[in-house]
Amino acid sequence: MKMNTQADMRAQEAGIGIDQAAPAVVSVRNLVKHFRRGDGTVATAIDGVSFDVNAGEFLVLLGPSGCGKTTLLRTIAGVETPDSGEIAIHGKVCFSSDESIYVPTERRAISMIFQSYALWPHMTVFDNIAYPLRSSVRGEAKRSKAEIKQAVERTLGLVGIPELVRQYPGQMSGGQQQRVALARALVGGTGLILFDEPLSNVDAKVRDQLRYELVSMQRELGFAAIYVTHDQEEAMAMAHRIAVLDNGRVSQLAAPRDVYFAATSRYVANFVGKTNELEGRVSRVSGDEATMTTALGEFTGILGSRDIHENDEVMLTWRPEHTVLSLDGVSIDNQYQGIVVDEVFLGSHSEFHVLVDGRKFLLRQPASVRLGVGSTIRMSVGSDQVRVLKK
Repeated sequence: MKMNTQADMRAQEAGIGIDQAAPAVVSVRNLVKHFRRGDGTVATAIDGVSFDVNAGEFLVLLGPSGCGKTTLLRTIAGVETPDSGEIAIHGKVCFSSDESIYVPTERRAISMIFQSYALWPHMTVFDNIAYPLRSSVRGEAKRSKAEIKQAVERTLGLVGIPELVRQYPGQMSGGQQQRVALARALVGGTGLILFDEPLSNVDAKVRDQLRYELVSMQRELGFAAIYVTHDQEEAMAMAHRIAVLDNGRVSQLAAPRDVYFAATSRYVANFVGKTNELEGRVSRVSGDEATMTTALGEFTGILGSRDIHENDEVMLTWRPEHTVLSLDGVSIDNQYQGIVVDEVFLGSHSEFHVLVDGRKFLLRQPASVRLGVGSTIRMSVGSDQVRVLKK
């Protein structure tokens, strides 16, 4: 998995652009949403979800199809009505089951960008961006033509495409269309934009460029964003924080590096990136570190939760890139030996499948490393890279 640049990671860890002192732009509390299937059974799409989104924050809702991320976004937008809980936007309660409050979508002070960007093909860029100002859907007083022209031109300048003002969507590239959609979302001045997998319909190379441009504009303009995706790499590259969803629940909500390197559950460890797993039993706990008895010998690692104790059966997980080749005669922790059964060259690196006592493990090495199928190798992984998780 490709990680962010060092500058991006430092900015994310420092919370650059996020106003921690300001009131939350979005506050979700104990949200629940059920659907009734065609056969009459009830499915829980959102199961007691709570979180806040701060001013200037880019929050990504990540998970596989059917995990509830799109339904969650739609409830915040007001397109779906939850069964219980509360949603507040800019400090105003937009939904509350306890107080019987429901504010319709057009009065929620949000903007939304869809997969297709939803641009009117028969309208120019100017008219597409001016549409929400002319329609006054939020109950605002109608703006004059001069005010609309000024707002559209200012917003086009912000997203860097003032020269496209008279073009039609069909005459523009995907990146230009994204900028138009973003300008239309920004022109209302809500400070909150919801994104429903807007990059899922473009090829990989274009998607990389579009998400880079989107992140750059978000950091520069400072709007808050909630972004839905099933693409792990996309989530890592864009988010200040990631909410990993599992069957309607937030399994982990943390910065990208913490989600990847410090997963708190097997579900997160397996869904985000590739991981190795090994069963074990805890023989000793000392602070945040535990020692386990495994089929490959004694292993040590870092506890993934406080709810792990001596004699508990656990799962040890570690990333393939944290496995190192051991030198002969060197004794270190968490060492094991296996036979290379497959090699996959991936350009920037190579992956080796290694058979160890009937179990397969994944080893990631620089592309220059060539081990050879059938060769016997000794490996190890540092104790600080092993996560000890509940089974």
